[in-house]
Amino acid sequence: MKQTFTLPTHKNDPRRKVVYINARLFDAESGLDNKGALLTMGDSIADFGPGLFKDGKTPEGAEIVDCKGHLLTPGLLDIQVHFREPGQEHKETIATGSKSAAAGGVTTVACMPNTKPVIDDIAVVAFIHKRARETAYVNVRTYAAITKGQKGEEITEMGLLAEAGAVGFTDDGLPVMNAGVMRKALAYSRTLGLPVSQHAEDLHLSCGGCMNEGKISAQLGVAGIPNASEAVMVERDIILAELTGGQYHVLHISTLEAIDAVRRAKKKGLKVTAEAAPHHFTLTDEAVLEYRTFSKMNPPLRAERDRKAVIEGLKDGTIDAIATDHAPHDQESKRVPLSSAAFGIVGLETMLPLSLSLYHKKIMPLRDIIAAMTYKPADIIHVPSGRLKKGARADLTLIDLDHAWTMDPKQFVSKSLNSPFDDWKVKGRALRTVVGGETVYALK
Repeated sequence: MKQTFTLPTHKNDPRRKVVYINARLFDAESGLDNKGALLTMGDSIADFGPGLFKDGKTPEGAEIVDCKGHLLTPGLLDIQVHFREPGQEHKETIATGSKSAAAGGVTTVACMPNTKPVIDDIAVVAFIHKRARETAYVNVRTYAAITKGQKGEEITEMGLLAEAGAVGFTDDGLPVMNAGVMRKALAYSRTLGLPVSQHAEDLHLSCGGCMNEGKISAQLGVAGIPNASEAVMVERDIILAELTGGQYHVLHISTLEAIDAVRRAKKKGLKVTAEAAPHHFTLTDEAVLEYRTFSKMNPPLRAERDRKAVIEGLKDGTIDAIATDHAPHDQESKRVPLSSAAFGIVGLETMLPLSLSLYHKKIMPLRDIIAAMTYKPADIIHVPSGRLKKGARADLTLIDLDHAWTMDPKQFVSKSLNSPFDDWKVKGRALRTVVGGETVYALK
């Protein structure tokens, strides 16, 4: 099958009409699941429903897209990606990363700030937005750092960064170890109405670890990262979130203990959310035996009980969103001994099929899976996306739920190919990705 990509023009021409017929209209928030049609005009959804164009009379001059009964959903979101620009363009750029997103059916991403220089200043935020307008295939949003230089010491100008368009604050790649600094950040979070997102890791507990602490790390003779490293930090931050009333979000949650802490926080009514990466509900640390450094990420792949806990967290709503932690690395950063290799894998082109495996295995309903990739992550970073609504921006994903294929990282469009999912047989794939009413990706 052939993949085609087209950069959006960003021209909101209301005369441009596209009609999607024979679609299975699917909106996770409202519960809509009906055969029907959808009309976009310019960059907006003009109308949709089961009765639309039933008589076959479509607007004059409209482009017709036959969905052939496939799922037409709001565009998917991935609220944790690393596009490496500025500073490490040999690993990924906004252009290549967004192209990878489009191939995965993702229409909006939120970039992490651990670039070089760090996104801790309004000038760098402006640079990201400018580069996105020039080179991105999808909507690119960005987090700003919590602390200057991600050094964990001095709070950034969070108010100015919010005004510049940052969707939240995180030192991802590093945790905020200083509780006083984190308390201050969460207090600002309450005022600004934006999330403070934590890479939950106590560095004093994980020091030197390169994978999960357990029988596999012992077998390989390498230092491990215990579950307590994540859980201790989440427990601390939840206490601070309750103290300040701030919005706290746990990035890539991976342990049973941390998930239980978030579950308790939600029962108390705290502003606490969490996301999980597909690799944490599909793989365990045993994958390191086969894929070695291509299975090295932080937080690491955990034990089977933790993998199951992530799934239970998604099922009961403790974990709100699915996000990839897309972390591209060049071969030189990965093809080294395990203890020396960089953490992270690419994930934008594997998120949808890996998530749909929960549906095909009858583990989770389709509505809950799509919710975790549409309106729920949109609500975490407070962007008006993830819903089929009249007047809403026309960001759409057309999905063939039953498309059987074999994942081959060598065929990814990301600049980096570091993935442990080589030769995985999966079902489900994006057939078309629409951003602002324009098709940016099609699989034919």
